[in-house]
Amino acid sequence: VQLQASGGGLVQAGGSLELSCTASKRTFSNNAVGWFRQAPGNEREFVGCISWNGGLTYYSESVKGRFTISRDNAKNTVYLQMNSLKPDDTALYYCTVNRGPVGGRDPTRYNYWGQGTLVTVSS
Repeated sequence: VQLQASGGGLVQAGGSLELSCTASKRTFSNNAVGWFRQAPGNEREFVGCISWNGGLTYYSESVKGRFTISRDNAKNTVYLQMNSLKPDDTALYYCTVNRGPVGGRDPTRYNYWGQGTLVTVSS
């Protein structure tokens, strides 16, 4: 599976962005998909994940209530809608495919990682 994350950019605090993650060469419709992020000098951080059919979503406390993950399996695409953005959300955002259908926050359970898309939130 090759993953391509897109939609990053520069936005002011309080603004919104929607990231997309598209898979090629193989579908990920049977797998959970997660989003992680990494800010300069920081460890990679779990953002959230969505189960194979979109029925379950799980978010980190830092983004809960502001970010929403959805998916369209017909388009082989997963979305990360980010609202009420804060400067602390500035990071390189990665999408990744879980080995199983439900997902979780353990990065070792994810097999494929995209290149990442940069989100910069100005104050």
